[in-house]
Amino acid sequence: MPPLKPLLRTTAAALLGTAALAGHAADWSDTSVGVRYGSKFAEPYGATNIGKTIVDLNHVSGYKYGTNFFNVDILLSDNKDPGGGTAGNPGAQEVYVVYRHMLDIGKVTGTAIKFGPVRGLGLTAGFDLNSKNDAYASKKRMFVVGPTLMIDVPGFLNLSALVLKESNAPNGIPSRYTYKTHGALEADWGIPIGALPLSFNGYAMYIGSKGTNEFGGPTAAETHIDMNLMADVGAIAGGPKNTFKLGLEYEYWRNKFGNPTTSVIGPGAGPGATAKTPMIRAEYHF
Repeated sequence: MPPLKPLLRTTAAALLGTAALAGHAADWSDTSVGVRYGSKFAEPYGATNIGKTIVDLNHVSGYKYGTNFFNVDILLSDNKDPGGGTAGNPGAQEVYVVYRHMLDIGKVTGTAIKFGPVRGLGLTAGFDLNSKNDAYASKKRMFVVGPTLMIDVPGFLNLSALVLKESNAPNGIPSRYTYKTHGALEADWGIPIGALPLSFNGYAMYIGSKGTNEFGGPTAAETHIDMNLMADVGAIAGGPKNTFKLGLEYEYWRNKFGNPTTSVIGPGAGPGATAKTPMIRAEYHF
């Protein structure tokens, strides 16, 4: 199995980033740790019906001019997705980090931007990075920027048009490879269900093709939806609100990371490039 040093460095950077965010003055914040499990994950050019346990650290906060969002997932596969891609090895491990900052244009300018169902306009920027110790050994780096419409709903619903600049340095290529700059449409939401101790949360992305991949093959547009319905079981049991939550999650990911499930040029990445994954999820907020 490849060494875990890249994973450890990524995790350390993620934890330091969270500490830095927490150190800034915020009008409000929410930090949580969570765990979720599903047995229907899949990997391009690899297996389907992979079991994964995912541990996450999540932080979101708001300040005078906007919001910060930070998440790190530690993904632990079973041996259907083996470390190093070699059968018999323990399951692969991955760290995936996301950071987004949204600058509220209305708050910066002092002029409210409202029209129709829109309650505000923002500028979103941030990055994704990951490291995984399977055969491909992804070391993704992606920068993100674009406008965001904030929709006037209970909770929040943000719609963004983003420009993505992505590179990777997996096994088998001599240096970091940069894909074609490409676009994405994204929706992010967290909506309470009336007066019930329930919330509907998630994101949906349509990501355009990023051109030729690092091995000369084609890429495809991605559809990635991850949504969950969470019950505030702590409050239901008579404890404090918004502390312990339990619920169900579902992820649909077609052409994962731009790998075409089927292709008119060559065989494509196979059924592993599209996953339909139900999960159970638990969160503790502090």
